[in-house]
Amino acid sequence: MPGNIPENAPQPADFKPLEWARDLLRTIRAAALGTIDRNTGHPVTTLTTVATDTDGSPVILISNLSSHTANLKADGRASVLLARHGKGDPLAHPRLTVLGAFERIEDEAEVKRLKARFLARNPKAQIYVDFPDFSVWRMDVAAGHLNGGFARAADIAGRDLLVDVSDAAGLIAAEPGAIAHMNADHADAVSVYATVLAGEEPGPWKMSGADPEGFDLVAGDRTARVLFPRRVTTGEDLHKVLVQMVREARSKAA
Repeated sequence: MPGNIPENAPQPADFKPLEWARDLLRTIRAAALGTIDRNTGHPVTTLTTVATDTDGSPVILISNLSSHTANLKADGRASVLLARHGKGDPLAHPRLTVLGAFERIEDEAEVKRLKARFLARNPKAQIYVDFPDFSVWRMDVAAGHLNGGFARAADIAGRDLLVDVSDAAGLIAAEPGAIAHMNADHADAVSVYATVLAGEEPGPWKMSGADPEGFDLVAGDRTARVLFPRRVTTGEDLHKVLVQMVREARSKAA
């Protein structure tokens, strides 16, 4: 995704493009979805909720009755804009544009797995997730463009934006059970992760997903992300790291 940023242009010392981009990818749940109008060829932008696959690939759940679904059926090329909001000038806050091509997921096992990740991140979608006209689509990411606010911008290759999961089959298989267990039996630990490690205010925090680099949390309209101290690729390692992290967090809080 070549842009107008001069090569080797100096960036502010506190600007960490890849870290910021991956955080936006994992924590923003509503996106502007850009598709190519099937009738005129113009770019058209709509609003959709979004989740991520384990590697960070955007996942959307869309209705067959929607215009953007018809557009994607004709041409899967698309973009999603993920923006953080706050006080003051909207352009002072970071946002990430992800470019790629969406493909409808047909495999039943994959549909079930991705629906579970989507619902964990967007629980209000439960009322329509199984409607017959809704389907799951995943983006094959080509590139990303991060604007971190004034004088902070970077183009990111798709391979760098995503997390390598080639060795994480064990973690992917263990994730649903591990997340359910933590939310049902260790809500106190999940709360500690959110308030101590992520620096969030208290709330009914729940874990919504895990990947080799960290795990995601949700509490109503709020989201947070916590990074692991080391790469995690199996269910056993996930258990060990979560125990280690909650012990360290409680010690820190004390």
